[in-house]
Amino acid sequence: MTSIPLNTTFKKLDYSIHKCSSFSTSYSPENIKENRSNDQSSRWTSDSNNPPQYLILKLHQPAIVKTITFGKYEQTHVCNLKKFKIFGGMEETSMMELLEGGLKNDSIPETFPLRHTLGDGNFPVKYIQIMPLLSWGSSFNFSIWFVELNGEDDYHVVDAGIKHLKNFKEKEIIRLCLKHFREKNYTVAMKALEGQTGIQLEDPHITRLHEILVQNGDFVGAEKFIEQSVQDGYFQNYVNNQEYTPYWQPVSPVNTDPDTKPGMRGGHQMCVDPYTETIYLLGGWDGNQDLSDLWAYSIPTNKWTLLCREAELMGGPTPRSCHKMCLDTKRQQLFTFGRYLDTLNRSPESLKSDFYMYDIEANRWTQITSDTAAMGGPQLIYDHQMCMDVENRTLYIFGGRTLMQSTNDMGGQVDAPYSGLFSYQVSTNTWTHLLSDFSYMSTPGIPAIRSRVGHSMLFHTGTGKLYVFGGQRSKEYLNDFFTFDVYTKQVMQEGCRTDIPGNIPPPGFTQRATIDVERNEIYVLSGLSKEKDKRDDNIQNSFWVYYITQQKWKCIYKNENSGENYWRKMQHIEPCPRFAHQLVYDHVKKVHYLFGGNPGRIVLPQLRLDDFWQLRLCKPTAAHLLQQCRLHIRKYHFREMAHTNSLQALEYLQTTLFEVIDHSDKQQTQEFQALASELFCDNALINNSTGIETCESNQVATATLNELNSGYFHRSQLFEQLMNYFPENMRQPKGNLSELLQL
Repeated sequence: MTSIPLNTTFKKLDYSIHKCSSFSTSYSPENIKENRSNDQSSRWTSDSNNPPQYLILKLHQPAIVKTITFGKYEQTHVCNLKKFKIFGGMEETSMMELLEGGLKNDSIPETFPLRHTLGDGNFPVKYIQIMPLLSWGSSFNFSIWFVELNGEDDYHVVDAGIKHLKNFKEKEIIRLCLKHFREKNYTVAMKALEGQTGIQLEDPHITRLHEILVQNGDFVGAEKFIEQSVQDGYFQNYVNNQEYTPYWQPVSPVNTDPDTKPGMRGGHQMCVDPYTETIYLLGGWDGNQDLSDLWAYSIPTNKWTLLCREAELMGGPTPRSCHKMCLDTKRQQLFTFGRYLDTLNRSPESLKSDFYMYDIEANRWTQITSDTAAMGGPQLIYDHQMCMDVENRTLYIFGGRTLMQSTNDMGGQVDAPYSGLFSYQVSTNTWTHLLSDFSYMSTPGIPAIRSRVGHSMLFHTGTGKLYVFGGQRSKEYLNDFFTFDVYTKQVMQEGCRTDIPGNIPPPGFTQRATIDVERNEIYVLSGLSKEKDKRDDNIQNSFWVYYITQQKWKCIYKNENSGENYWRKMQHIEPCPRFAHQLVYDHVKKVHYLFGGNPGRIVLPQLRLDDFWQLRLCKPTAAHLLQQCRLHIRKYHFREMAHTNSLQALEYLQTTLFEVIDHSDKQQTQEFQALASELFCDNALINNSTGIETCESNQVATATLNELNSGYFHRSQLFEQLMNYFPENMRQPKGNLSELLQL
């Protein structure tokens, strides 16, 4: 989590320093109320970095605290908080966690939202506790330079919050009592409390399941109930919250002749049309020369087709690499722009930025212009990014290095500048210069937008935002992440931590990214890592998902193995690490396709790849969850039978339970085989933490055995397992009354 722009202005809240764990006598805690960024003594600082360290702020009056702002020293500082937690409450001894976050090690103030709602209402606090956990210098103490709290302290708003908090606590206490009574099967007490308070333990749908399964012991009815719940969509929220499992599969086209499929290359371009199920590939570098061939791969027929061997002979682009290509799926048009030229081939004429369109249906190339710079567009660039707003027929181009002649008039070396952000309107054939390099640098509180190469840029059709992250600038590898709203022209920093290793994709300049607007997710396949001179050790396969709504990265796949021998064994299982590859995404079928690239082998610097892969990201389906529930229910049914009728239980195991076992799953098969041994146990008890059955006979309390033999306690455990699949707001509270008892 990081600082976020706030559209709503809240009132600044007054506070005093109430208590702190320890601080150096050189600095006064009260100084943090004044934002003196150039004053070393204006801060609170701890004597050490040993936990627990904390600083408690007391508000002059209770308030709904919605944001907290941290100021910083005018320079980076080893004592800045890299990680911290914020707690709040009406009483000093009873506070809940409001935030876990961290500060960037820079001089820009950061504002964080604080949790301020419970259920459907706000809650006030009177105390705010800041607990430092980690400083930027790992062996240094903690410093807090400035703190500002913002929110609402209007009497009527706060009074309503206090009443809501009181009612919320009262309701949760009653729900915990109801849960305890039901677990102990105190039916009369439970009904009396429900009747007197009118408070329900859970959603009536869940109560009905408890009645069928736990009270009535109707396993068949419970199975039908779960099946209907799946059909009604109750499990969908659980499915959405599960992590992906990646599955790589090599693609082997039917045409195997080298002349009927693209050869080895890197720095090529690809795009996919999910509606015609076609992938297009243009150009690249084969290790010896640039290419200008254009290919189409038909996904349904698994076949490559050569559209043109040499595009320039059809009025198209010359051979090139490090260019970019976009597809207008509505009008079946391909656009390509940019290329790399080595210093020996640079001349005033060759450095003009040509721009082309390919009409797929007519199989015809058109040169839109021989020089985009003369039209107000970018100069000739390479390693930039380009994406398209198909609905509005607008191309966006950001970053890249501008190609120039290598020496100036005096014979000196010239540093090539970085290109900014441009848009191209297809219908009017006009360019617009939207942002220059280092735009917004002079705006306080907003980081500079630095152009770069090898980054990622994606367009979200639903929000009209460009997502930009990663890349390289000179020798610096960037990990910033920001958006550009194409309608408002506003730059916003994306709300995720980009400065903690392991929290984001590793810095590099050839990561490949795609977007799924329906799922609100961004996908990133890593490429070359930051130590360019140690490529063999720093090219690793990892795949990341960025959840736009939650503003959170998640690594779902990583393979840190290196060495040619290892990857030779894996060549039909998953693609070897690489850079200068291409990755496209069919958002309709939810499949990624990867082709070619450079494996980065120092001993074979000219080697390029021509392997072709597809990647599917899979989650448990509702049907899979239904199978799991059936298995849970029937296993518990079998165990209950085993206590009363061994022969009936054996027949049930061999028939009804057998049919829901996934016999291709080794673990399920082993667990099924182990179930038969329970028929020979005096009592089968369930280990609550693992679910593994153990045989015990004489050392179990009589009361526990009675509960087990009655089945009520046994079925309650099954009920708890099934609850995990339902939305949290439908379930009984998580806590237990016994946890509140302090002895």
